[in-house]
Amino acid sequence: MGTSTRCTVRDWPGELDLVGPPRRIIPLVLGYEPIPESMSLRGGDPTKFLLEPVTAVVVVYDSGWVLVDGGFNLDGVRDPERRAAHYDYESYTAVVPPGDALAEGVAAAGLDWSDLALCAISHVHLDHTGALRLVPAGTPVALQRREWEWLNSGIGRRETVIPADVLDADVEVLLLDGDTALAAGLTALDTRGHTPGHQSFRIDLTERSVVLACDAADLQKNLTARIPCGWTSRPEDADRAQLSVERLADLAAESGVVVWPGHDPDASPWLR
Repeated sequence: MGTSTRCTVRDWPGELDLVGPPRRIIPLVLGYEPIPESMSLRGGDPTKFLLEPVTAVVVVYDSGWVLVDGGFNLDGVRDPERRAAHYDYESYTAVVPPGDALAEGVAAAGLDWSDLALCAISHVHLDHTGALRLVPAGTPVALQRREWEWLNSGIGRRETVIPADVLDADVEVLLLDGDTALAAGLTALDTRGHTPGHQSFRIDLTERSVVLACDAADLQKNLTARIPCGWTSRPEDADRAQLSVERLADLAAESGVVVWPGHDPDASPWLR
């Protein structure tokens, strides 16, 4: 076990004691971001911009709940200096509704933060790590080991990743190595490529299975055409991104399985 800044980190201890299968899943739209199609779709039009939803999902069990991703850190978005440093650059800006869409979504679902069993983060881009400002102290956070190592390596441009969102949070980071059963009916899937430790998630409900592609497939077209996103954090990971989108497309072709693309403005889960 080690310590980095405020958070603690240790290996994944084993499947959570949540009685399954999951009872329901709740899709949340927490904001929006203008993205050129070429970033979400390899070979896409760089002059065509999509206003893409920033999304999260709540997985509800009888004995608790799990949060997958968490949008922007609103404390940073609404601070002029921090916003200028991280959330406004070139053609990009963080678009958030009034209030706090995550806190309000959790409340509307009738859930209590004290019952949060786990926060699972697909990857550490700044439009996915904002929930850690709200979770109770000591909350376990599931992250792939490759992603954790990348986070601590002095990664990328400052506008894309805000390490403090994770490192300064009072949470316990639990490191996963590839596909991992997180709880009954909830599995982390190794879909690296977009980032070195990107993960997607499979949720097995009684009547169907839902796979959260997250940023391994931003758009439905990534899945139907088997084309990965147009951006990878490391050029050498482009082949891995292709393998990951192929894996997700294969899952989408299975009977009883639906795959939700992470940022598609026309995908039905994000239109509710």
